[in-house]
Parts: sequence; structure tokens; C-alpha cells
Amino acid sequence: MIGGVARRVVLASGLLMVLVGSGFVVLLFSVQGLRTSEHQGQHTAAVLTSAHQVERLVADLATGQRDFVITGQEKFLQPWQTAQAQLPVQTNALQQLVASSPDELTRAEAVSQSVTSYLHDYSMPEIRAARSDPDSARSEAAVAEGAQRVTQIRSVLDQLISSEQQLSVTEQRHSDSVADQAVVAATTGLAGSVILVLGFTIYLTRSIVRPVRKTAEMANRLAAGDLDVRVPETAVGEIRTLERTFNTMAASLGAASADVAASRARIVRSADETRRRIERDLHDGIQQRLVSLALDVRAFQATPNAPAEELDKVTDGLSATLDELREIARGIHPAILSEGGIGPALRMLARRSTVPAEVEVSFTTRLPAPIEAATYYVVSEALTNAAKHSGASVVVVDADIADGRLRLSVRDDGRGGADPAGGSGLIGLDDRVQALGGTLVVESPADAGTTLSVSLPISL
Repeated sequence: MIGGVARRVVLASGLLMVLVGSGFVVLLFSVQGLRTSEHQGQHTAAVLTSAHQVERLVADLATGQRDFVITGQEKFLQPWQTAQAQLPVQTNALQQLVASSPDELTRAEAVSQSVTSYLHDYSMPEIRAARSDPDSARSEAAVAEGAQRVTQIRSVLDQLISSEQQLSVTEQRHSDSVADQAVVAATTGLAGSVILVLGFTIYLTRSIVRPVRKTAEMANRLAAGDLDVRVPETAVGEIRTLERTFNTMAASLGAASADVAASRARIVRSADETRRRIERDLHDGIQQRLVSLALDVRAFQATPNAPAEELDKVTDGLSATLDELREIARGIHPAILSEGGIGPALRMLARRSTVPAEVEVSFTTRLPAPIEAATYYVVSEALTNAAKHSGASVVVVDADIADGRLRLSVRDDGRGGADPAGGSGLIGLDDRVQALGGTLVVESPADAGTTLSVSLPISL
């Protein structure tokens, strides 16, 4: 589904498209109307030209006939003869031009019939009469009939010309109206487009540009270390999602920073506690025993011929002290881990565990020392917790390598209910694992045992 901002952009773009498209449609219709008007004007001009040409030829008929009748000279018949030859062509052309208009076609046919009648029923007989009897051709009745016939032809031609001119005026008015509509449509479309673009620009600036710029400014502050920075969630659609995501990310970074600070504090406390424990073990155990052995040696030095069994006691005490010192050293970093790797070290932990433990290590390659140490302490802590709290009858340890990571699982069949937040042991292990880029997951449903799942990268 399209988001808020995207939907608004699509709607605004669609509206702008409709405005521009409507303007172009009106312009296209206007251009088509103007083209039609132009064709009509050209047609009108052709009709008027043809009608005037017919009228001129009729005038040439009348003039040529009159001059011949008056003078009796054949040379004055030249215009009459030319007009007689051209009139059928011109009247046919006029009829073809007005063929699409029934009224004008009727007038054009009437003109053609009148011209034919004038030629055959009046003009030609008059010329023949003028040749045989000039006086009768010059009679007032003959002249009046000719003038009447020419007037009739001109009247029909005038009606045709007037009708065509009226059509031309009407078409010109329509053309002007279409042009005015085109101007109004273009102006309206342009003004509407400018207003829409301006409004859309303002909307984009307020809804997108400003929030994004504000978010970028807050991101710079976040990158500079201000983890308390937040963006007001005032935008809409995707930009609001961006603001909300930024705030979520900032909150996550703040929580992660707090977790890192707490983890560092726990690591420092753990190191201090380990140091104090080592100091206490050395002071209360080995140091006191060495002091006692030193006093025994001085006593033997002061006693001549000291019995050999007393020296044996001193020797045994030194051996025990050495063993205790080795145990303390193993607590710091087990020697078997350095010498044999993770497999032998885990199997040694299983042998020393008070809860029966099964160990399955599916690889023999050595891993980086920090990875091996973390794995060792996770298993050691899990076995200790199982012995102290779970009441388990067996613990299963599986270690394998898959996808470039060490996959470790420690499962017991105890009472479950372990809470990582309830003790410092698991928290310390989680800190150690996370410091190496790994993850530790504890699953401990009630009455269903406890499972520790660890994933560690083997490439450091």
C-alpha cells in the first residue's frame, strides 16, 4: 500500500497531469477548429471566386451581344464567344464547390439553368436576328428581356454569394470563439499549474525537506555522541516512520551504551574480585603454610641431629603448597587448555564435575586463545551451576563449528528456572561472550532443564 507522502505525491502529480492534459486537449480541439475554419475560409473564397467569375462571364455575354447588336461588327462578339465557351466549365465548378450544401447547390443549379436558358433562348437567337434583321434585335422588347434575364442570373448569384459570405462570417465567429476558449483554457491551465506546483513545493518543503534536514542534524549530534537526542514525530507517512525509526535507533544506542557501561563495570568488579580472591588464597593459604614451614626449618636448624621424619614432613608440606599453587594457577588459566586445546580441557572439566557429564567435540583444530578460554569458562560455570542449583542427573556438552562460528550447547535435565539476571556468574559469561562478538542464550523453562547456547566467531 502506498504511504502517506507517496500517495500525496501521486495525487498531486495526477492533478497536475489532468490540468496540463486538459489544457492540451482544449488546445488540440482549438487547433482542429481553427484548421476547420481555415479550410472553410478557403472553400468560401473559392466559391466566391467562382461565383464572381460566372457573374463576370455573364456580363461579358451581355456586353458582347449588346456591342454586336449596336455595331453589327463581328469583332465585338469575341468576349461573347469566350464567355460562351467558359461558362459551362465555371458553372460546373461552382456546383461542385457547393455540393455539400443543398441550398447553395440549388442556387448554383439555378444559375447554370438560367445561364443556359439565357444563351439558348435569348442571346443566340438575338445574335442570329441581328445578322438578318438588325432593327428587330435593337427593339426595346428584346433589350428589356435581355436585361431581365441578366438581372435574374445576378440575383441568384448574389443570393449564393451572400449565403456563402454569411457562412464565412459565422465560421469566423466560431473560429474567434474557439481561439478565445483556447486562450482561456491555456491561461487557466498555466495559472492552475503554477499554483499547484507552488503549493506542492511548499508542501514538500514543510513535509519532507524540513523534517529530513532536522533528522540529519539530529543524526550528526547522535554521531557526535549525544545519545539523548530525539526528533519530534510531527511529519506524516514515510517521513514520520523515518523519525520514529531514528528515535528507536537512538534509544537502542542509548540502551546499548548503558549495557556496555554496565558490562564494563561488571568486568572491572569481576577482575577486582578475582584479584582479591587470589590475594586471599595466597595470603591465607600458601603464605601461612610457607611461614609455618619456615619456622619448622629454623627449629630443625636449632635442634642438633633432627630426626629424618621431621624433614619428611617439611618436604610433604612443600609439595602440598606447590600443588595448591598450581590449582590457583589453573583457576587463572588452565594449563591443559593451553597445551591440549578445547577438547581435552572440556573432557577434564567433565571428569572433575560432580554431575555426570557427556562431552562431544566435533573438531580437533585449535581455535584462537580468547575463544577457547571463553568456551572453557562457559562450560565450567554451567557445570558448577548444574551441580549447585539444578539437581540434574546428567549434563550434555556439544561443541561444533558451522558457518565460521563455534556452536556450543550445554544442556542438563534439572529443574530449570534459571534466571541470568539472578546471578553474577551468567552475567559475567555473557559479558565475556559479547566482548568477543558472540551471543549467549539461556533457555530454562520450569521442570524442563536448562540449556546454554553460545555462538562465537572463530576468526578474530
